[in-house]
Amino acid sequence: MLILVLNPGGGSTKVAVFSGRREVLSEVVRHSQAELSRYRLVLDQYRLRKQAVDGVLKQAGIDPRSLGAVVSRGGPLLPLPGGVYRTSRRVVTDIRRGRVQTTHPSLLGPLVGHEFSEELGIPAYFVDPESTDEFWSISRVTGLKGVTRKALSHALSCRAVAHNAARRLGKPYSRCNFIVVHLGSGITVAAHVRGRQVDATNANEEGPFSPQRAGTLPTAPLVALCFAGRYTEADVLELLQRRGGLVSHFGTDEIEEVERLVDRGNVQAALVYDALVYRIAREIGAYAVTCKGHVDAVVLTGGMANSKRLVRGLKRWAKHVSTRFFVFPGEAEMAALVGRLMDVFDGHEREKSYEQEVAVRR
Repeated sequence: MLILVLNPGGGSTKVAVFSGRREVLSEVVRHSQAELSRYRLVLDQYRLRKQAVDGVLKQAGIDPRSLGAVVSRGGPLLPLPGGVYRTSRRVVTDIRRGRVQTTHPSLLGPLVGHEFSEELGIPAYFVDPESTDEFWSISRVTGLKGVTRKALSHALSCRAVAHNAARRLGKPYSRCNFIVVHLGSGITVAAHVRGRQVDATNANEEGPFSPQRAGTLPTAPLVALCFAGRYTEADVLELLQRRGGLVSHFGTDEIEEVERLVDRGNVQAALVYDALVYRIAREIGAYAVTCKGHVDAVVLTGGMANSKRLVRGLKRWAKHVSTRFFVFPGEAEMAALVGRLMDVFDGHEREKSYEQEVAVRR
Protein backbone atom coordinates (compact mmCIF):
# COMPACT_ATOMS: atom_id res chain seq x y z
CA MET A 1 0.00 0.00 0.00
CA LEU A 2 1.26 3.49 -0.88
CA ILE A 3 1.06 6.08 1.90
CA LEU A 4 1.28 9.82 1.24
CA VAL A 5 3.13 11.72 3.96
CA LEU A 6 2.76 15.49 4.47
CA ASN A 7 4.77 17.84 6.66
CA PRO A 8 4.15 21.57 6.06
CA GLY A 9 6.66 23.89 7.74
CA GLY A 10 7.33 27.61 7.90
CA GLY A 11 9.08 27.88 4.53
CA SER A 12 8.59 24.47 2.96
CA THR A 13 6.23 21.59 2.31
CA LYS A 14 7.82 18.16 2.76
CA VAL A 15 6.16 15.43 0.72
CA ALA A 16 6.95 11.71 0.75
CA VAL A 17 5.41 8.48 -0.44
CA PHE A 18 6.08 5.18 1.30
CA SER A 19 5.31 1.64 0.24
CA GLY A 20 4.64 0.21 3.67
CA ARG A 21 7.67 1.33 5.68
CA ARG A 22 9.89 1.78 2.61
CA GLU A 23 10.35 5.28 1.22
CA VAL A 24 9.84 5.53 -2.54
CA LEU A 25 9.65 9.34 -2.91
CA SER A 26 10.87 12.28 -0.87
CA GLU A 27 10.72 15.93 -1.95
CA VAL A 28 10.92 19.30 -0.22
CA VAL A 29 9.07 22.15 -1.94
CA ARG A 30 10.55 25.50 -0.87
CA HIS A 31 8.27 28.53 -0.55
CA SER A 32 9.95 31.93 -0.80
CA GLN A 33 9.14 34.67 1.66
CA ALA A 34 7.84 36.77 -1.22
CA GLU A 35 5.47 33.94 -2.14
CA LEU A 36 4.23 33.44 1.41
CA SER A 37 3.85 37.17 2.08
CA ARG A 38 0.93 37.27 -0.34
CA TYR A 39 -1.17 35.48 2.29
CA ARG A 40 -2.41 37.45 5.29
CA LEU A 41 -3.09 34.37 7.41
CA VAL A 42 -1.26 31.05 7.62
CA LEU A 43 -4.39 29.06 6.76
CA ASP A 44 -4.78 31.16 3.61
CA GLN A 45 -1.77 29.21 2.26
CA TYR A 46 -3.90 26.08 2.04
CA ARG A 47 -4.34 26.05 -1.75
CA LEU A 48 -0.63 26.80 -2.29
CA ARG A 49 0.36 23.81 -0.13
CA LYS A 50 -2.16 21.49 -1.80
CA GLN A 51 -0.87 22.47 -5.24
CA ALA A 52 2.69 21.80 -4.07
CA VAL A 53 1.73 18.24 -3.10
CA ASP A 54 -0.16 17.69 -6.35
CA GLY A 55 2.87 18.93 -8.28
CA VAL A 56 5.26 16.53 -6.54
CA LEU A 57 3.02 13.54 -7.25
CA LYS A 58 2.54 14.56 -10.88
CA GLN A 59 6.26 15.08 -11.48
CA ALA A 60 7.03 11.68 -9.94
CA GLY A 61 4.39 9.99 -12.06
CA ILE A 62 2.40 8.77 -9.07
CA ASP A 63 -1.34 8.53 -9.67
CA PRO A 64 -3.14 9.76 -6.51
CA ARG A 65 -5.67 6.98 -7.06
CA SER A 66 -2.91 4.47 -6.20
CA LEU A 67 -2.65 5.87 -2.66
CA GLY A 68 -4.12 3.85 0.20
CA ALA A 69 -3.77 6.35 3.05
CA VAL A 70 -2.41 9.79 3.90
CA VAL A 71 -0.72 10.82 7.14
CA SER A 72 0.43 14.27 8.24
CA ARG A 73 2.02 16.26 10.98
CA GLY A 74 -0.71 17.41 13.36
CA GLY A 75 -0.04 20.96 14.52
CA PRO A 76 -0.87 22.83 17.73
CA LEU A 77 -4.43 21.53 18.05
CA LEU A 78 -6.42 21.26 21.26
CA PRO A 79 -4.55 19.37 24.03
CA LEU A 80 -4.40 15.64 23.23
CA PRO A 81 -2.50 12.62 24.50
CA GLY A 82 0.09 11.32 22.06
CA GLY A 83 -1.07 8.84 19.47
CA VAL A 84 -2.32 8.18 15.95
CA TYR A 85 -5.59 9.95 15.12
CA ARG A 86 -8.02 9.80 12.22
CA THR A 87 -8.35 13.22 10.56
CA SER A 88 -12.10 13.71 10.83
CA ARG A 89 -14.33 16.56 9.71
CA ARG A 90 -14.35 17.75 13.32
CA VAL A 91 -10.58 18.18 13.20
CA VAL A 92 -10.87 20.26 10.02
CA THR A 93 -13.71 22.34 11.47
CA ASP A 94 -11.79 23.08 14.66
CA ILE A 95 -8.74 24.22 12.67
CA ARG A 96 -10.83 26.39 10.36
CA ARG A 97 -12.70 28.00 13.26
CA GLY A 98 -9.55 28.69 15.27
CA ARG A 99 -10.20 26.09 17.97
CA VAL A 100 -6.47 25.51 18.28
CA GLN A 101 -3.82 26.71 20.74
CA THR A 102 -1.82 28.81 18.31
CA THR A 103 -1.36 29.25 14.56
CA HIS A 104 1.35 27.32 12.76
CA PRO A 105 1.80 26.04 9.16
CA SER A 106 1.72 22.46 10.46
CA LEU A 107 -2.05 22.90 10.84
CA LEU A 108 -2.23 22.81 7.05
CA GLY A 109 -1.21 19.14 7.11
CA PRO A 110 -4.53 17.76 8.38
CA LEU A 111 -6.42 20.14 6.06
CA VAL A 112 -4.61 18.97 2.93
CA GLY A 113 -4.70 15.35 4.11
CA HIS A 114 -8.44 15.49 4.64
CA GLU A 115 -8.99 16.83 1.13
CA PHE A 116 -7.08 13.86 -0.30
CA SER A 117 -9.20 11.64 1.91
CA GLU A 118 -12.42 13.14 0.57
CA GLU A 119 -11.26 13.09 -3.06
CA LEU A 120 -9.91 9.53 -3.05
CA GLY A 121 -12.03 7.80 -0.44
CA ILE A 122 -8.96 6.86 1.66
CA PRO A 123 -8.34 7.38 5.38
CA ALA A 124 -6.29 10.36 6.59
CA TYR A 125 -4.39 10.48 9.88
CA PHE A 126 -2.15 12.70 11.99
CA VAL A 127 0.36 11.57 14.61
CA ASP A 128 1.68 13.06 17.89
CA PRO A 129 0.69 16.68 17.19
CA GLU A 130 2.60 19.60 18.68
CA SER A 131 -0.27 19.85 21.17
CA THR A 132 0.49 16.39 22.60
CA ASP A 133 -0.28 16.86 26.29
CA GLU A 134 0.71 14.19 28.81
CA PHE A 135 1.85 16.70 31.43
CA TRP A 136 1.68 16.08 35.11
CA SER A 137 -0.69 18.57 36.77
CA ILE A 138 2.23 20.15 38.61
CA SER A 139 3.97 20.74 35.25
CA ARG A 140 1.33 23.32 34.31
CA VAL A 141 1.31 25.54 37.40
CA THR A 142 3.21 28.86 37.42
CA GLY A 143 3.77 31.56 40.00
CA LEU A 144 1.00 33.77 38.62
CA LYS A 145 -2.64 32.74 39.01
CA GLY A 146 -4.37 32.47 35.65
CA VAL A 147 -1.13 31.89 33.72
CA THR A 148 -0.43 28.23 33.02
CA ARG A 149 2.20 26.42 30.97
CA LYS A 150 1.07 24.90 27.68
CA ALA A 151 2.15 21.53 26.38
CA LEU A 152 3.38 22.59 22.94
CA SER A 153 6.54 20.87 21.73
CA HIS A 154 8.27 18.89 18.97
CA ALA A 155 6.39 15.85 20.27
CA LEU A 156 6.56 13.78 17.08
CA SER A 157 10.32 14.11 16.75
CA CYS A 158 10.95 13.65 20.47
CA ARG A 159 8.89 10.48 20.80
CA ALA A 160 10.36 8.97 17.62
CA VAL A 161 13.94 9.27 18.85
CA ALA A 162 12.94 8.17 22.36
CA HIS A 163 11.67 4.93 20.85
CA ASN A 164 14.96 4.61 18.92
CA ALA A 165 16.91 5.13 22.14
CA ALA A 166 14.83 2.49 23.94
CA ARG A 167 15.61 -0.01 21.17
CA ARG A 168 19.33 0.73 21.55
CA LEU A 169 19.04 -0.02 25.25
CA GLY A 170 17.03 -3.17 24.60
CA LYS A 171 14.25 -1.94 26.90
CA PRO A 172 10.58 -1.12 26.33
CA TYR A 173 9.99 2.62 25.89
CA SER A 174 7.40 2.34 28.66
CA ARG A 175 10.16 1.43 31.14
CA CYS A 176 12.64 4.16 30.19
CA ASN A 177 13.38 7.64 31.48
CA PHE A 178 14.82 9.98 28.85
CA ILE A 179 15.63 13.64 28.51
CA VAL A 180 15.02 14.37 24.85
CA VAL A 181 16.28 17.54 23.16
CA HIS A 182 15.05 18.62 19.73
CA LEU A 183 17.63 21.11 18.42
CA GLY A 184 15.89 23.05 15.66
CA SER A 185 15.04 26.68 14.93
CA GLY A 186 13.15 26.30 18.21
CA ILE A 187 14.38 23.98 20.95
CA THR A 188 12.32 21.48 22.92
CA VAL A 189 13.76 19.89 26.06
CA ALA A 190 11.41 17.17 27.28
CA ALA A 191 11.24 14.59 30.06
CA HIS A 192 9.93 11.20 28.95
CA VAL A 193 9.10 9.22 32.05
CA ARG A 194 8.03 5.62 31.49
CA GLY A 195 6.44 6.22 28.11
CA ARG A 196 4.93 9.67 28.72
CA GLN A 197 6.19 13.15 27.92
CA VAL A 198 5.31 14.53 31.33
CA ASP A 199 7.01 17.93 30.96
CA ALA A 200 8.63 19.92 28.15
CA THR A 201 9.69 23.42 27.23
CA ASN A 202 7.44 25.40 24.91
CA ALA A 203 10.00 26.86 22.49
CA ASN A 204 7.83 29.92 21.77
CA GLU A 205 7.62 30.94 25.41
CA GLU A 206 10.43 29.49 27.52
CA GLY A 207 13.53 27.35 27.75
CA PRO A 208 16.93 27.97 26.15
CA PHE A 209 17.27 30.52 23.41
CA SER A 210 17.69 28.99 19.96
CA PRO A 211 18.42 30.05 16.37
CA GLN A 212 15.12 31.97 16.18
CA ARG A 213 13.52 31.98 19.66
CA ALA A 214 14.43 34.25 22.55
CA GLY A 215 13.69 31.63 25.20
CA THR A 216 13.17 32.47 28.86
CA LEU A 217 13.85 36.18 29.50
CA PRO A 218 14.13 38.38 32.62
CA THR A 219 10.57 39.61 33.17
CA ALA A 220 11.18 43.25 34.17
CA PRO A 221 13.19 44.21 31.04
CA LEU A 222 10.66 42.34 28.89
CA VAL A 223 7.76 44.29 30.43
CA ALA A 224 9.69 47.53 29.88
CA LEU A 225 10.21 46.59 26.23
CA CYS A 226 6.49 45.92 25.78
CA PHE A 227 5.52 49.33 27.18
CA ALA A 228 8.28 51.39 25.58
CA GLY A 229 5.90 52.52 22.84
CA ARG A 230 8.06 51.18 20.01
CA TYR A 231 6.37 47.84 19.43
CA THR A 232 2.89 46.42 18.92
CA GLU A 233 1.91 43.10 20.46
CA ALA A 234 2.55 41.44 17.09
CA ASP A 235 5.98 43.07 16.91
CA VAL A 236 6.96 41.73 20.34
CA LEU A 237 5.82 38.21 19.45
CA GLU A 238 7.84 38.44 16.24
CA LEU A 239 10.91 39.45 18.26
CA LEU A 240 10.46 36.57 20.69
CA GLN A 241 9.51 33.82 18.25
CA ARG A 242 11.13 34.62 14.91
CA ARG A 243 13.78 37.30 15.44
CA GLY A 244 15.19 36.21 18.78
CA GLY A 245 18.13 33.96 19.60
CA LEU A 246 20.94 33.82 17.06
CA VAL A 247 18.93 35.98 14.64
CA SER A 248 18.82 38.74 17.26
CA HIS A 249 22.57 38.59 17.85
CA PHE A 250 23.91 37.92 14.36
CA GLY A 251 21.08 38.23 11.83
CA THR A 252 21.25 34.53 10.96
CA ASP A 253 19.60 31.37 12.23
CA GLU A 254 22.34 29.12 10.78
CA ILE A 255 24.47 27.57 13.52
CA GLU A 256 27.22 26.89 10.96
CA GLU A 257 27.57 30.60 10.23
CA VAL A 258 27.99 31.39 13.91
CA GLU A 259 30.56 28.61 14.26
CA ARG A 260 32.51 30.14 11.38
CA LEU A 261 32.49 33.48 13.19
CA VAL A 262 33.86 31.74 16.27
CA ASP A 263 36.60 30.10 14.20
CA ARG A 264 37.59 33.51 12.82
CA GLY A 265 38.13 34.80 16.35
CA ASN A 266 34.92 36.79 16.82
CA VAL A 267 34.79 37.25 20.61
CA GLN A 268 31.07 38.09 20.76
CA ALA A 269 30.18 35.06 18.65
CA ALA A 270 32.21 32.81 20.95
CA LEU A 271 30.43 34.23 24.00
CA VAL A 272 26.91 33.82 22.57
CA TYR A 273 27.71 30.34 21.21
CA ASP A 274 29.02 29.19 24.58
CA ALA A 275 25.93 30.70 26.24
CA LEU A 276 23.67 28.78 23.84
CA VAL A 277 25.36 25.50 24.74
CA TYR A 278 25.24 26.35 28.44
CA ARG A 279 21.55 27.29 28.41
CA ILE A 280 20.58 24.05 26.63
CA ALA A 281 22.68 21.99 29.05
CA ARG A 282 21.24 23.83 32.04
CA GLU A 283 17.75 22.89 30.87
CA ILE A 284 18.83 19.27 30.49
CA GLY A 285 20.02 19.39 34.09
CA ALA A 286 16.71 20.84 35.23
CA TYR A 287 14.76 18.06 33.55
CA ALA A 288 16.86 15.46 35.34
CA VAL A 289 14.79 16.47 38.37
CA THR A 290 11.63 15.41 36.52
CA CYS A 291 13.19 11.95 36.14
CA LYS A 292 14.19 12.06 39.84
CA GLY A 293 17.79 11.65 38.76
CA HIS A 294 17.17 8.28 37.09
CA VAL A 295 17.98 9.14 33.49
CA ASP A 296 18.56 6.21 31.12
CA ALA A 297 19.94 8.52 28.43
CA VAL A 298 20.01 12.05 27.08
CA VAL A 299 18.74 11.94 23.49
CA LEU A 300 19.64 14.66 20.97
CA THR A 301 17.96 15.21 17.62
CA GLY A 302 17.11 17.97 15.14
CA GLY A 303 19.19 19.88 12.61
CA MET A 304 21.68 21.33 15.10
CA ALA A 305 22.52 17.83 16.34
CA ASN A 306 24.63 17.61 13.16
CA SER A 307 27.08 20.01 14.81
CA LYS A 308 29.80 17.93 16.48
CA ARG A 309 31.00 21.04 18.32
CA LEU A 310 27.56 21.66 19.83
CA VAL A 311 27.15 18.01 20.81
CA ARG A 312 30.59 17.92 22.43
CA GLY A 313 29.76 21.05 24.41
CA LEU A 314 26.48 19.61 25.66
CA LYS A 315 28.19 16.41 26.75
CA ARG A 316 30.82 18.38 28.68
CA TRP A 317 28.24 20.44 30.54
CA ALA A 318 25.66 17.69 31.15
CA LYS A 319 27.80 14.57 31.55
CA HIS A 320 26.69 14.30 35.20
CA VAL A 321 23.06 13.82 34.07
CA SER A 322 23.68 10.49 32.33
CA THR A 323 26.55 8.37 31.10
CA ARG A 324 24.65 7.77 27.86
CA PHE A 325 24.11 10.35 25.12
CA PHE A 326 22.34 9.14 21.97
CA VAL A 327 22.50 11.43 18.95
CA PHE A 328 20.03 11.12 16.06
CA PRO A 329 20.96 14.14 13.90
CA GLY A 330 18.53 15.74 11.50
CA GLU A 331 14.82 15.12 11.39
CA ALA A 332 13.20 11.74 10.77
CA GLU A 333 9.62 12.95 11.09
CA MET A 334 8.43 11.50 7.76
CA ALA A 335 9.58 7.99 8.65
CA ALA A 336 8.19 8.45 12.16
CA LEU A 337 4.76 9.37 10.79
CA VAL A 338 4.67 6.27 8.60
CA GLY A 339 6.14 4.03 11.27
CA ARG A 340 3.47 4.90 13.80
CA LEU A 341 0.71 4.53 11.23
CA MET A 342 2.04 1.11 10.23
CA ASP A 343 2.09 0.14 13.91
CA VAL A 344 -1.67 0.83 13.92
CA PHE A 345 -2.20 -1.16 10.72
CA ASP A 346 -0.14 -4.04 12.12
CA GLY A 347 -2.08 -4.05 15.40
CA HIS A 348 0.79 -2.87 17.62
CA GLU A 349 -0.91 0.44 18.48
CA ARG A 350 -4.53 1.47 18.74
CA GLU A 351 -5.96 4.34 16.68
CA LYS A 352 -7.33 7.16 18.85
CA SER A 353 -10.43 9.27 18.38
CA TYR A 354 -10.00 13.05 18.32
CA GLU A 355 -13.62 13.56 19.32
CA GLN A 356 -13.38 11.24 22.33
CA GLU A 357 -10.09 12.65 23.60
CA VAL A 358 -11.30 16.25 23.29
CA ALA A 359 -14.50 15.34 25.16
CA VAL A 360 -12.50 13.69 27.96
CA ARG A 361 -10.38 16.83 28.38
CA ARG A 362 -13.36 19.12 28.86
